[in-house]
Amino acid sequence: MTLATPITVIRGRFLDIQKTVSQATEIADQVRYIEDGILITEQGKIRWFGTWDAAQDHLPTDVEIQHYPDQLIIPGMIDTHIHFPQTEMVGAYGEQLLSWLNTYTFPTEIQFKDQAYAEEIAKFFVQELLKNGTTTALVFCTVHPESVNALFEAAEQYQMRLIAGKVMMDRHAPEALCDTAESAYDDSKALIEKWHGQGRTLYAITPRFAPTSTPEQLEKAGQLKAEYPDVYVHTHLSENKDEIAWVKDLFPAQKGYLDVYHHYGLTGQRSVFAHCVHLEDAEWKCMHETNSAIAFCPTSNLFLGSGLFPLKKTWEQQVKVGLGTDIGAGTSFSLLQTVNEAYKVQQLQGDKLSAFESLYHATLGGAKALDLDDKLGNFNIGKEADFVVLNLQATALQQLRQSRSKSIDDSLFALFTIGDDRNIEATYIYGQKAYSAN
Repeated sequence: MTLATPITVIRGRFLDIQKTVSQATEIADQVRYIEDGILITEQGKIRWFGTWDAAQDHLPTDVEIQHYPDQLIIPGMIDTHIHFPQTEMVGAYGEQLLSWLNTYTFPTEIQFKDQAYAEEIAKFFVQELLKNGTTTALVFCTVHPESVNALFEAAEQYQMRLIAGKVMMDRHAPEALCDTAESAYDDSKALIEKWHGQGRTLYAITPRFAPTSTPEQLEKAGQLKAEYPDVYVHTHLSENKDEIAWVKDLFPAQKGYLDVYHHYGLTGQRSVFAHCVHLEDAEWKCMHETNSAIAFCPTSNLFLGSGLFPLKKTWEQQVKVGLGTDIGAGTSFSLLQTVNEAYKVQQLQGDKLSAFESLYHATLGGAKALDLDDKLGNFNIGKEADFVVLNLQATALQQLRQSRSKSIDDSLFALFTIGDDRNIEATYIYGQKAYSAN
């Protein structure tokens, strides 16, 4: 697939983080705020970025400038863990992880064998991402290859940078949702060949979690990773204490939950583990040494009562982390709302989460977690042009609050605390407007 987009020129207030950092304390030094700036994109990439005054010699003469004088423009937000088939079951009542899966998730996912049904939900899902300012996501599909095809086809309509994969699950689930070690390998291999690196789509090998895969299936997942080393691995890890105990019973030969994945060759630079609420010291060490990443999903962890994720420890242990909405245990597609809950999770542990660190995790830090920080996450020249135009005064309360703001970080913190999808004025994918609130 050939991607081609015309030149776009955007004028407005811009805010980003200039480079990835190793400590939260370094982020403020990398904040780039331009009160009146110009972003020029060509063929989906950032061709030039800087102040309005410096832009005069770079402006194309035959392109209309899209001006957002009162808004704030940030890089596209990145969701590092979300389930597209669970879109319709957000807010399902009263369960913790294992019973929640059996009561709500599995019955919902059975429907995705129907290609037409999968396509309907996939289109809705992609539109919700865009409506919420999410420009890249790492996504669980279902066990059905139809679900993967439907999602990638929906994303392809917008030239969206999306990573997804077919769930691998051959035990402890309804028969209608189970594959086999061999069929999971064959289906995943065919999907990798079809989609990985086509346009802006990337593939993730996706065992749901260790309890729903036999050792034979995990071995096949590791074989896929060895055969296709640049594809992703996406799964769950240490979300719930009952789940951890179950894994220890199922895999007694391994030292712990993470060691199950590590044993089968599923840790590494493009391996993303959702939740990691209850990691042991040896597992933190393994995450760092293998350059694996964590998806922190605060709305889901709170909704299912899973626990409080120690975000501060990711800096201490030098482990990559991004934010995940985890729809549908998560309760909002909005990464603004996700940051709001992430702040509260840290407060409950006696830690703070600044506005700039929140922006980092939602953009450049998320890109780093997905091994895409050479392509996404800020406005550096040459990167892919995904960005979001924010209306900071979408409600009467926000208008009052922002009128009292004395600095960009206070203004941003207020947005992260009381903002939601109503603040998304426009979402641009690969230099082109993919969503507009008006």
